[in-house]
Amino acid sequence: MLRKTLLGSAALLLAPAPVLAQDVTVTVDAAAKPGPVIDRHIFGQFAEHLGSGIYGGIWVGKESPIPNTRGIRKDVVAALRAIKVPVVRWPGGCFADEYHWRDGIGPQAQRRSSVNTNWGGSGEPNSFGTDEFMDFADQVGAEAYVSVNVGSGTIQEAADWLAYMTAAPSTTAGKERAANGHVAPYKVKWLGLGNESWGCGGSMRPDAYIDLMKRFARFTHNLDPVQGEKGAEPMQRIAVGPNDSDTTYTEAVMAAWKGHDWAWNIEGLSMHAYTTGGWPPSYPSVGFDETGYAKLVKAALAMDGMIAKHAAIMDKYDPDKKVPLIVDEWGVWLAPLPGTNPGFLYQQNSLRDAIIAALHLNIFARHADRVRMTNIAQMINVLQAMILTDKEKMVLTPTYHVFRMYVPFQDAQAVPVAFDAGTYTQGGVTMPRVDAIAARGKDGKLWLAVTNLDAGKPARVAVTFAGITAKRASGEVLTAAKVDAVNSFEAPNAVVPKPIRGSVAKGAVTLELPAKSVAVVAIEG
Repeated sequence: MLRKTLLGSAALLLAPAPVLAQDVTVTVDAAAKPGPVIDRHIFGQFAEHLGSGIYGGIWVGKESPIPNTRGIRKDVVAALRAIKVPVVRWPGGCFADEYHWRDGIGPQAQRRSSVNTNWGGSGEPNSFGTDEFMDFADQVGAEAYVSVNVGSGTIQEAADWLAYMTAAPSTTAGKERAANGHVAPYKVKWLGLGNESWGCGGSMRPDAYIDLMKRFARFTHNLDPVQGEKGAEPMQRIAVGPNDSDTTYTEAVMAAWKGHDWAWNIEGLSMHAYTTGGWPPSYPSVGFDETGYAKLVKAALAMDGMIAKHAAIMDKYDPDKKVPLIVDEWGVWLAPLPGTNPGFLYQQNSLRDAIIAALHLNIFARHADRVRMTNIAQMINVLQAMILTDKEKMVLTPTYHVFRMYVPFQDAQAVPVAFDAGTYTQGGVTMPRVDAIAARGKDGKLWLAVTNLDAGKPARVAVTFAGITAKRASGEVLTAAKVDAVNSFEAPNAVVPKPIRGSVAKGAVTLELPAKSVAVVAIEG
């Protein structure tokens, strides 16, 4: 009996001390003047002809044994519909400035095959072209964001492409589209005037790009009377803008916009900014430790300062915020997964990446007065993907689950939030410990998203309210045992949301958040 007691005492002495929750106070002011609408297009997607993002990820062909609708994977469409994808950008990316649309229309057997010189030198069969993309967008329920070829194409080519997509069936272009299976004009809500013209789109000086931009904006018309320049839902033309923190293009394009006349206009400025931790991307997507996690999460927080920097320049020329900042490429860009083609940019997707996605969505929401669309790179099998596929198999990534959890924030009205973020330190890296946003959803509910960045300590979040007396708080939380946890084809549910319920007392809510977690809860009064 004595020996058993001594052994028990020794075990207690050797056991690690329990990790105590850190207290966090959050105040949600539902009585204050509401903030801007968090545009649903902030949750947009990007699909480039790159690796298996299109072929195998979306398109399998009509004869494939993989269940499909007109060659497009049914499982992928169903998954994307569940996160209410508002817009898809296509065909690139760098690929867009070498894409010639006529190669991708008409009978499949007669389409011109080529080489994708941008990404791995792979064959490009052009099986997935304009009509297939528009079919895919329609199946998903998303708007089309089409990038025209400014780098190696002509204005006439771009104008002909818009005519093919939007002209009435009585015109020559409309008759050609009808002959290929679609009589009615397609809806092209967004038009990208080139891609990264400061880089892979032609390495142009800003003035050289602006001269081209004006001409493309002037002569590339949406001919649908509903979506034309004077239509009820006019097409939005997006100019190439900044790369990361470089303000050269921001300043030049906005100055040109300020002086534009009746002959041309743009309705948006593109920005590209990736979380890499340094160039070239070398952080692994699997098998990293907590210090690797902390370094990359800290790097992701730089997005806030970058947006503020470019927004300040835009405010100088556009104080009424008529021109939105469109962050149409963002996400975690990591080292290619070992054993894969480096040119295919295939990487795994971990809990760390999901937390970084949540932080970005929070940042975009806080800048919703200027940021009104973003497109994560990329949708399937490329970079920070929503979905990974391997032949007939499909897996949803942790990032996908964050996007699904944030669906209530689409077109929601921002509600002011105040909190003491605290600090999280790991491996010499220090950053805020928590982040939070709130909004009044279209469903009338008050929604709160809280992210606990701390990989080692849980957080006890005490939420108080003005303008509402909370009676119930419930939702979902995403976490896992390790920061590098992933969903694989063998274990597809390793990182999935679980129910979470807050305790309510005297109109306030307490949430017990695990370490390294993202929670979204509905507050009912």
